[in-house]
Amino acid sequence: MVRIVIGGQLNKQAIEKQVKEIGGNNVEVSVKSDLEAVMAVKNKKADYYIGACETGSGGALAMAIALLGKDKCVTLASPSTIKTKEEIEKEVNDGKIAFGFTASSSKNILNILIPALLK
Repeated sequence: MVRIVIGGQLNKQAIEKQVKEIGGNNVEVSVKSDLEAVMAVKNKKADYYIGACETGSGGALAMAIALLGKDKCVTLASPSTIKTKEEIEKEVNDGKIAFGFTASSSKNILNILIPALLK
């Protein structure tokens, strides 16, 4: 079972619903404030953090970068760039545990990210 916490500033409930739809019984998902979500990952009570905001990095990842370190975090989609399936899978394989993206890209990103996290 993969434990995922949802932080960020936008669309938390919609993201939660989609993660549950994609991951099914293989995921445990909870929505928290940014600080609570990041602390859950830091304290090994969750495996991954995901969050959305307008830029894909600020409101989505600021707390994660501060507490987990920049090397554990990645923006998967910004207003000007969306990572490819191969790039997203590489970020997961490289050990990233906190993922940010724009609210508008969440559906496409999650369709790639969640299966990659479950591998």
